[in-house]
Amino acid sequence: MKKIIHVLFCLLILSACGLTTTRPKLEMAMAQTAFLAAREAQADVKAPSLYRKAEYFYLKAKSSYKRKYFNKAQQYALLSRKYSERAEYVAIRKKTLENL
Repeated sequence: MKKIIHVLFCLLILSACGLTTTRPKLEMAMAQTAFLAAREAQADVKAPSLYRKAEYFYLKAKSSYKRKYFNKAQQYALLSRKYSERAEYVAIRKKTLENL
């Protein structure tokens, strides 16, 4: 009886580890979309510092995702999205002000 409980406890622990971490697919997709939109808005020229930060965090997110560090990948993807959106906004604003 004690052996069965021990085996069941071990199975419970092993199965729980796989359930706690989920793949951040949505965050990665949103980070990629935001990064591509920033690139399309020419943020690499108009807002280079924000664009480089976005690129750095996007590459870190992709690397962490490939290594199956999903929590880190999610954090980096959120940061990449934040900086990508800021870079896109600044680039569009600068383009608009140049055209006035």
